[in-house]
Amino acid sequence: MSSLRRSLADKARHHLFNPILAGATARERALACLGALVGICLAGLISGALAGFDLGLPLIVAPLGASAVLLFAVPSSPLAQPWPIIGGNTISALVGITVAHFVHEPALAIGLAVALAIGAMSLTRSLHPPGGAAALTAVVGGPAVAAAGFSFALVPVLLNSVLLVALGLAFHRLRGRAYPHRPQPAAVNTHGTADPPPLARVGFRPEDVDAALTALDETFDIDRDDVDRLLRQVELEALRRTTGDVPCSAVMSRDVVAVGVEARCGEASALLLAHNLRTLPVLDGAGRLAGAIGLREIAGGADFVRDAMTAAVTAEPGDPVIGLVPALTDGTTRAVVIVENDGSVAGLVTQTDILSLLARTAVLQSPGAGGATA
Repeated sequence: MSSLRRSLADKARHHLFNPILAGATARERALACLGALVGICLAGLISGALAGFDLGLPLIVAPLGASAVLLFAVPSSPLAQPWPIIGGNTISALVGITVAHFVHEPALAIGLAVALAIGAMSLTRSLHPPGGAAALTAVVGGPAVAAAGFSFALVPVLLNSVLLVALGLAFHRLRGRAYPHRPQPAAVNTHGTADPPPLARVGFRPEDVDAALTALDETFDIDRDDVDRLLRQVELEALRRTTGDVPCSAVMSRDVVAVGVEARCGEASALLLAHNLRTLPVLDGAGRLAGAIGLREIAGGADFVRDAMTAAVTAEPGDPVIGLVPALTDGTTRAVVIVENDGSVAGLVTQTDILSLLARTAVLQSPGAGGATA
């Protein structure tokens, strides 16, 4: 019985600390708490100093507490971006004030204010859950709010919202996180043709994501482009798992042909053609990686390698080789240079190496080869 109780207690403890949002960690939540502490305190203090609030209005309106939860705990949410916070709160407050002015039945006014606020935010692409509370506050905020009239939407609501966003922007920049959140742009074909880029030609397509969202018939708090990016990363992680996290050191070429940074482009071209290569690592005087060069760069007309080379795409010997797939299928990268901690070149992984690994994995996993079967 005691072991059963321990098991149940462990499960309850795991459930208690299991994050409700995907990707949330204890560190992220601690930083969110710190951000909310700093953001709300400073927003209230600065608002009070700027406006004085002689009319008896609060330092900060209650909906800003909910805005802080979104801004600091889920900053990548479409609902937590600057325009939804500023526009959603302010527009909703204006809606609430308007409803309070024309509708004098309290029960009807509170419902109408929130409903119209949702509609207004949807039309202005500023949907922000705390906006509903801002509309409600404008209706039931008491004599001070009623006396302030439409100016309540400007001070304190707009002022509070602008200050909170500014503080949130500074906080996220200090911790190295991009805010406002911008989904990664869709990959494009670097060859200037109408074909999708290589990774987008296999697996699911953007229209599949749209069809799935339509079939589920639900609204998710995530940008549609982020859904696409997440699913492609899931595919890559699944591929990495099935290949057993083979390290770059297991497949890389070790006898690497390289060229010095002070060499002439003609020498680099001769090496590329003689060895039938697409990319040469460029080494500095100490033998460390300085860049990469191929026939495309040489065709630019420069005389010396140092003037034609580009930044090399790199990885370390212990990195999973499957993690190089996005780089090697971007349409421009032909090889990834594997470097040691001291900057010296350990090897090279090319598109051919990736193809060989995937082909070998497919053979080993086929039912007739004694691999994994369903």
